[in-house]
Amino acid sequence: MLELVVDNPYTLDVAVRRPLAEAGEVDQALEAARAAARAFAGAPVKDRVALCLAAIARMEERAEAIAADITAMMGKPLRQARGEVGGMAKRARYMASIAEASLADTVLPPQEGFERRITRAPLGVVFNLPAWNYPLLTAVNVVIPAVLAGNAVVLKHSPRSPLCGEHFADALRDAGAPAGLVQALHCDHEMAGRIVADPRVDHVAFTGSVAGGHKVYAAAAAARFVDVGLELGGKDAAYVAADADLDKAIENIVDGACYNAGQSCCAVERAYVHRSLYDKFVEGCLALMKTYRLGDPTVAETNMGPIAQPHHPAFIQGQIDRAVAAGARVLLGGKRTQVDGRGRFFEPTLLVNVDPCMDVMRIETFGPVLPITPVDSDEEAVALANDSDLGLTASIWTRDRARAEHLAKQLDVGTVYMNQCDTLDPALPWTGVKDSGKGSSLSALGFLHLTRPKALNFKL
Repeated sequence: MLELVVDNPYTLDVAVRRPLAEAGEVDQALEAARAAARAFAGAPVKDRVALCLAAIARMEERAEAIAADITAMMGKPLRQARGEVGGMAKRARYMASIAEASLADTVLPPQEGFERRITRAPLGVVFNLPAWNYPLLTAVNVVIPAVLAGNAVVLKHSPRSPLCGEHFADALRDAGAPAGLVQALHCDHEMAGRIVADPRVDHVAFTGSVAGGHKVYAAAAAARFVDVGLELGGKDAAYVAADADLDKAIENIVDGACYNAGQSCCAVERAYVHRSLYDKFVEGCLALMKTYRLGDPTVAETNMGPIAQPHHPAFIQGQIDRAVAAGARVLLGGKRTQVDGRGRFFEPTLLVNVDPCMDVMRIETFGPVLPITPVDSDEEAVALANDSDLGLTASIWTRDRARAEHLAKQLDVGTVYMNQCDTLDPALPWTGVKDSGKGSSLSALGFLHLTRPKALNFKL
């Protein structure tokens, strides 16, 4: 029997072992999901809401254990992992609060002798593949809305964070979900590809890398016509305009680059700063980034944990080294490191003299690296921000709302922020353009991709 083994990124000891599902187990899971979906589709929305709220309450009761699992599997500081449990509950409760209105029939204007409505029918079985960097948040974006919409869910969490899939399945089971409605599976990439292509799956939702998204999309398209939701990478830009509140911009942009050790699809990965503020901005970022404390993620004082994936420090190092060779200058950090001989860390890194053609300005870093370049105008900042194959978010730092509105219309991204970054409001759709993905999660629009329209045209 094949086994999944996950190491602790700080201790490097084994954190989790799980057997990988074989073909027979996968077949049983899909059959159970199909049966559960058929039975659950007719459940009133208010009953689905009650089920989801009860499940979330159970996860909150287990918050400390769930947070400890997150920290052990991917290295997030325990304080931040506890916060993720709270953020997950907030998103779930919001989606539950809008479910009845969002899933209600659309009744068309009266026409004599006819009744015309558009209903939202459940899809059936949703195959969800969340990511490890925010293992609760990337899962809840799909699991709870899918159940609220009347679907069954087969949850194959990232091999870096398998226990989080189990936590969702256990909570829904304990809350009274029918057998097979939400199941956690552990399987390798080959088996996951087979599930994507399986005709018993009605929708696929993947959160991960652009390369992974291509593989998932290709596996689905090769087999049949099935919709695939993709939440992929980001190379998100921040523009600090000449009239920005400099202190607030520094504080939030540094946090946006370094929170979760930069392992966020919507992290700030490049900053464009009006030349009139550039020197002071760099000075402020340097001072703030020096305050980060790397170390044991279970210790309260640690505010930057290790890098989750074993191969990734070398990738970040390669980006930095190539940038330096091409003329960039490292003001802080720039190296892989350990703390007291333990863990795989990367130093908070501040880069200047960067050029738009460098990898560090074009390819997602997914690490605590902030490259900064000066610009002379709003137009130059927008052009540079849009010069990317990715388009998840961008932030504008200005005191002028009209300026933000004007620039927002020109930015090719799914979300434009004014005076904030690296955040998410569940009332708004989470979506990307270009290679950042397709489809939307959260908000009322998040239910559209988890249901299909059905027209009722009754002649009375």
